[in-house]
Amino acid sequence: MTRKIHEENERMKRRYLQYRKRAQRKDIKSVEKDAEGILRFEQSTGFKSFKRFHIEQVIKFQDQLETQMSKATGKPLSKSTIRSILMANKRFFFWLADQNGYKSRIRHTDADYFNMDAKGARVASAVRDTPYPSMEMARHAFSYMPEVTEIDRRNKALFAFFMLTGARDGAVASLRLKHINLIDGCVYQDAREVKTKNSKTFTTYFLPLDAEYLASFTDWVTYLRTEKLFGPDDALFPPPRIQAVDGAFTVTGLKREIYQNANAIRAAIKEAFLRADLPQFTPHAFRKTLVKWADTAYPTREAFKAFSQNIGHSSVITTVSAYCPVAIERQAELIKKKS
Repeated sequence: MTRKIHEENERMKRRYLQYRKRAQRKDIKSVEKDAEGILRFEQSTGFKSFKRFHIEQVIKFQDQLETQMSKATGKPLSKSTIRSILMANKRFFFWLADQNGYKSRIRHTDADYFNMDAKGARVASAVRDTPYPSMEMARHAFSYMPEVTEIDRRNKALFAFFMLTGARDGAVASLRLKHINLIDGCVYQDAREVKTKNSKTFTTYFLPLDAEYLASFTDWVTYLRTEKLFGPDDALFPPPRIQAVDGAFTVTGLKREIYQNANAIRAAIKEAFLRADLPQFTPHAFRKTLVKWADTAYPTREAFKAFSQNIGHSSVITTVSAYCPVAIERQAELIKKKS
């Protein structure tokens, strides 16, 4: 179905998204989510002009969101997704109330109708215990990974790298060989070139885990540098080169450029766990695995602070609250313990 366009709406959305990106310095993913949320509202009104806005439209929109299905999961939209959509529109209409041609039609208080009810907001903000692999599960999955083709070798080195660093998949997808220092055993995540969270630059030293992880990753870097003759600006985990051979598309080698997103990298890690008949964990789950390990491996305050910095956190509080929550059962055990 052809998407409807309201020209004046499009002009105002462009101005607003530019404001979010350039004035408020929001990253592209946040801006894209804003655009998607506003588009959902437009669709619910039949693409009426924003100048014809009234609160009944918002009430209808909220009711529709409660019944809509996620294209990704096939299930109803989660409360956190609904809240994100509503907040995107709340910010937009608050901004719109200050723009020429809209001041007399939209009040700042109208934006409040996009607020979620208190019960829904509590559900949306609730912290849930997300699954993650144990060290043993990760090692088991790693041992099942084949090393027959170049892509096999790349994927195994990729798995090893996640365990050695706990790096975020978006950053890993954008890494180049020049960011790797095998002598000092570290990766320099330079925000000018690497897609780090909040554009933060930091150095991550390889964690002292299973020696096979380091051996697999080292062999891969050496292979790229000495056999494939990759240079400093070439990708650390390059995409496959696919060409038509005898009427069929076949992997014929490796490209030199980086991936544009982390989708293929996530798929490779999920496949590794699936091959070992384990749940399909994502690369991000490794961060929780490593934080749990570090909680005992680095018992002093200074040592754990060093680990926290190593995975890109400015504050230990972020590391503990996000990746090392205390389960209810453990909470009871610790509280009742007398000594």
